[in-house]
Order: sequence, then structure tokens, then C-alpha cells
Amino acid sequence: MTVNVGLIGCGGIANPHVKGYLQIPDKAKVTAVADVVEDNAKRRADQLGGAQIFSDYKEMIANADIQAVDICLPHHLHADAIIAAANAGKHILCEKPLCITTAEAEAVTKAIKDNGVTLMCAHNQLFSPPIAKARELIQSGALGKVFELRTTDSFFNGGLNKDMGWRGSLDTAGGGELIDTGYHPTYMLLHLATDVPTEVVAMTSRHRLEMQGEDSAQVLIRFADGSVGNIVTSWAYVPASTTERFSVVAEKGNLWSDGKSLTTFIDKETTTHDFDPVDGFAAEIEDFIGCVTEGRRPINTEVEGINVLKVILGAYASVKDGKIVKLADL
Repeated sequence: MTVNVGLIGCGGIANPHVKGYLQIPDKAKVTAVADVVEDNAKRRADQLGGAQIFSDYKEMIANADIQAVDICLPHHLHADAIIAAANAGKHILCEKPLCITTAEAEAVTKAIKDNGVTLMCAHNQLFSPPIAKARELIQSGALGKVFELRTTDSFFNGGLNKDMGWRGSLDTAGGGELIDTGYHPTYMLLHLATDVPTEVVAMTSRHRLEMQGEDSAQVLIRFADGSVGNIVTSWAYVPASTTERFSVVAEKGNLWSDGKSLTTFIDKETTTHDFDPVDGFAAEIEDFIGCVTEGRRPINTEVEGINVLKVILGAYASVKDGKIVKLADL
């Protein structure tokens, strides 16, 4: 079975998605594209070797011969596109964040449940081999009880500062760096954790970039089993060379990764796991198509996507009110 996909949004982030589909022509094909900017739509259609072009994604959903959609829109447009696609019975891959408010999250959940479609959050870094191996070890109990976790994602985004576009506005981005690039270490942390998040406290900063929201954030999360997570993320600086991509400390040892390899220290034995590089976007695309054709659950559905969103919204509420926020209150 070949799945016909409609691409909603043809900007920069759509490029690695398109490349992913082109690697699995026997499994999926992007047969339609939609963008309000005609040149963007034409460029993606040409990249795909020809695809039906629409200026309105709702018209595409209604008229194109597609079974699924891939949403690559600015943050504030995600929820409406998800709901429109779900109501039309289309399966959905959506770029992060899933949506930007709890009200949108409730509407998205209802649409997915009511229509019985599959939604996969485009959390591409979960397909990183070090993350997958770390989760396997943690879930197997090899490290014992987890005490603390840390994830990081920081880089100097000087080029973006020249033209923040919709990312510079709270209304269209839903926040600053934390809800954008900071979304990656947030879903990574929740993926590695051994229980659900319950409390959040945060500090944000605007060190360098000209934007309404923050360009840097640090977030502490307490999980229901007592473990504590720490997220460090920024567009304002290049991190120190010793900064790990993620690390976990537990009763039987620890593990850490630079994003390429994974080093474990368990029962007083150190092991370094090396991996071949993986294109996270291509792996994500292929897995989404597999979930659609095989009827299996994506690695992160709207359930996990909303948990990630609540941590971030909790962090913003913590900064605003200057206190620890209970996620159950959101």
C-alpha cells in the first residue's frame, strides 16, 4: 500500500520532510501541497517531481486524493489544521508544538478521538539511536530507580535574529525559544522519564535576541515517582564543550550522551555505545507511514504531545507567577 500524503505548509521545515518521503517512494508519495505563498508551494511541488498545488489546505483536504497530511505550519495554525484533517478522516503528522494552548489541546484530543485517526507528533530526535538505547536501558530496569535527568539544546541563533518573523511574536509562536527549539529537550526528557510530570518551576531570559519571548530557558520538573528533570535550552549562546545532550543518574549508575554515542556506568562498569548516524526526519517519516499502514501506535501521539505542551505552559506560568506550578492545575 502506498499512502498519498498532502503537505500543509511549504516553508523551510517542509524540506527535510519532503526529503524523507522521497526516500520511501514505494511506501508513500506527497501528491498534493498547500501554502498561501504560491512560490513556496511551487518549489515543493517541483522538488517532489510534481504534485497538485492548493492555496488553501482545507480545499486540499476536501478535494485531493490523500489518506494523510503532514502539517508544517507556524505554531498558532497547527490546531485548526489538525482538527480539519481529523474531521475529514485523514491521518496526521504534525510538526512541534502540537498546539499552543490547553483549550486547543482539548479540541485536538476530541477531534482525534471522535474520528479515530492516527496522529503522530513530529518529535524527530526520539529516533536518535542514543536516545532509543537509553530509554531501553531505563525501561529494562538496568539503572534501577531514576533520580535525576537532564536534557539540553542550545546554540547561537544569530541568523534568526535578523528576521524573527512569526517566531518573534507571542501570538503566533505561543512563547519564545522554549516552545520552539526547547520543545526538543522537553519531549526527550519526558521520553526518558519513568513517570508522568507533576510540577514545574522555571526561569527564562532574553540575553541577546530581539523577540517578545525568551531566547533562553531553564526548567525543573518533578515527576510522580520523585525523580527530577532539568532542561537547559537557548538560542543565545554556544554551550560549553563539556555540555551533554542528555544524562540520567540512577541508583545503579548513570548514563550520558553527546548526541552521537552513549556512555553508561552501571554496576561499576563503563560501556560506550557507538551508533551509525540516523536522519531523524527520514526515520520519523517512515515510521509515521508504517503506523498508518500497520495500524500501530506512534512513538508520540497527541497524549505525549499534550504532556510536553503542559510542561512548557507550566514553565511559562511559573515565570509569570514566580512559583512552582502543579500541572494538574493547568
